[in-house]
Amino acid sequence: MAEFRIVVLASGRGSNLRALLAAQEAGRLGGARVVCVASNKPHSAAVAFAENSGIEALAYDPRDFTSREGFDQTLVGLAMERKPSLLVCAGFMRVLSADSVALAKGRMINIHPSLLPKYPGLKTHERALAEGDREHGCSVHQVVPEVDAGPVIAQARVPVLPGDSAEMLASRVLLREHPLLVATVRAFAEGKLSAGPEGVACRGIPLHAPLSLDDDDCLSEPR
Repeated sequence: MAEFRIVVLASGRGSNLRALLAAQEAGRLGGARVVCVASNKPHSAAVAFAENSGIEALAYDPRDFTSREGFDQTLVGLAMERKPSLLVCAGFMRVLSADSVALAKGRMINIHPSLLPKYPGLKTHERALAEGDREHGCSVHQVVPEVDAGPVIAQARVPVLPGDSAEMLASRVLLREHPLLVATVRAFAEGKLSAGPEGVACRGIPLHAPLSLDDDDCLSEPR
C-alpha cells in the first residue's frame, strides 16, 4: 500500500498540527504521515513546531509576492510537489484563490469552528451566542473556492451552556476539533473516505450527510 502523505497548511499556533502529530506518534492516524507544513506566516508557532519536529516547512510572506494569486499558486504548487494524498488546512487563515484550490484536485480539507453551513468565516462563537443557539461545534469540509462552502465531511457538537462567553465556547469547541480532525484524517488514510473533483465519498458512495464524532472519538456514518 502506498504511503498516505499529508501536507498541513497552518498560519497560527498549530494546535491541530500538534494533535495530528501526536496521533501519528501514537499510531492513531491510520498509517498517515505528515511530511510537510506550508504556511503564509513564516514566524508562526506552527512553523517553529514543524521545524523543531524535523518536518519540512514551506513558509513565505505573501507581501514578498507581486500578486495574491501568485503567492497562492506558489504555496499550493510547492505543497503538491510533495505528492500529498491529502492537504489539511488546520488553522490556515487565508482564503485561497480558485486556481490554487484547483491544484489540489479536490484533495484539500479544512477544519472550521462551527456547524456548517452555519457561520462560515470569522467570529463563529460570537455569532452562535448572538443567535441564541443551544448547540455549536466544528466541521471538517472539502475546500472549494467559496469560503467554507465545500461539502461537509464530518462534525462534532458541543452544548452551549448558560453564561457562556465566546472564549468559553471556543475552548469547548477546540477540545472536539482535535479528535474530529484526527478521526477524519484517519478515515481518509484507511480508505473509508475519499475526495476528488467530484466531491467526497464514504466507502465509495457519495457522502449525503456529514459523519458524526461520537463519544469514543470515532466517526459514525449518517443513517
